[in-house]
Amino acid sequence: MTSTTATATDTGARTDEAATVISGARERIDALDDRIIGLIQERMAVSAVIQDARISSGGRRVNLAREMEVLAHYRDALGKPGTSLAMTLLELCRGRI
Repeated sequence: MTSTTATATDTGARTDEAATVISGARERIDALDDRIIGLIQERMAVSAVIQDARISSGGRRVNLAREMEVLAHYRDALGKPGTSLAMTLLELCRGRI
């Protein structure tokens, strides 16, 4: 579709009013997703700094106790799915162990 205006059919809504609400909410979600991606990229960069400092001082690349704290933080804030999200973030930031 070449038009930026959503129709009820495009959004799966039954009315044009609902389609407008859905379209606006989707735009907001897209903007939020862009911000989340940027924050994840920033987190990855900070994690790399920590890993480099740890390795250069003779330590291990990964601190499992710290990772458990991160997992608990996400689980406490978001429930069980938060643990999965945190695992994905940790994997992105440190790679597979």
